Amino acid sequence: MPRSPDVPPQPAAEPRWRERLRQYWRLVRGDRPIGWLLLLWPTWWGLWLAADGLPPLWPLLVFSLGVWLTRSAGCVINDYADRWLDGSVERTRHRPLATGAVSGREALAVFAVLMLVAFALVLTLNRLTIYMSVVGVFLAASYPYLKRYTYLPQVYLGMAFGWGIPMGFAAVTGGVPPIAWVLYVANIFWATAYDTWYAMVDRDDDIRMGAKSTAILFGDMDLAAQGVLYACMFMALALGGRDAALGPWYWAGLGVAVVLVAWEFGLARGRDRDACFRAFLHNNWVGLAVFAGIALDFALRAKVAAA
Repeated sequence: MPRSPDVPPQPAAEPRWRERLRQYWRLVRGDRPIGWLLLLWPTWWGLWLAADGLPPLWPLLVFSLGVWLTRSAGCVINDYADRWLDGSVERTRHRPLATGAVSGREALAVFAVLMLVAFALVLTLNRLTIYMSVVGVFLAASYPYLKRYTYLPQVYLGMAFGWGIPMGFAAVTGGVPPIAWVLYVANIFWATAYDTWYAMVDRDDDIRMGAKSTAILFGDMDLAAQGVLYACMFMALALGGRDAALGPWYWAGLGVAVVLVAWEFGLARGRDRDACFRAFLHNNWVGLAVFAGIALDFALRAKVAAA
């Protein structure tokens, strides 16, 4: 008898629970850590300055985990709010909510679980920090809806992403001194700038769909506006460094950050979508440079004091 052709074995069907977890992981951007890092660095700026160096272990752990949880929750509620938009935008049309791989009800359940876990962590801290966390929840939950009504959602993002700074001071010191608000303002300028790079990627799609952003507001003056935003960020960070009496390592970190930002302008000067997205991603190194300057300054100061 003739031999039947070999038939390759079919892969086993993926268990439903594993498929759902994979979709939820994509929903919270678990495979894209850039948002978590952009939220982590300013939170660590605040914690290190509040503690005059390495902060206590438990607040450091709570805020580091809280950054991941709240950023993930923010991604979920952002996609939920943008269901009307994401399917028509090239960069976002494959997101789980846009494709229907995850339902709106599932997304709200994931958001609620993430925020409840984050709030449970905050409950281990002092009363002022707990009260301030309520403001943080409001900022994170309301941000995604602003692009329907205002051209300044990037500013509001900065307010949401930077709220960990005054909360960190409250957790470590029991209060929120003026330097915390200086750092908070610096982060608002920074987040507005880097999220404008991000909005420049989607500008044509947003205009077509009726969404709003600073990239649309700035128009042909976008690069000039970006220059002003970054300049204001560095001025605020310089003011904070002066008030905290930080030394040469901090100023060296700021210098590195300035060079990194200049590189972004060179990269995105032609306003190409891919280049603007790379400029956005590059801000991770800007935040790291500032943090490294703060951490090194306090570490070496402590070493000198102990000698």
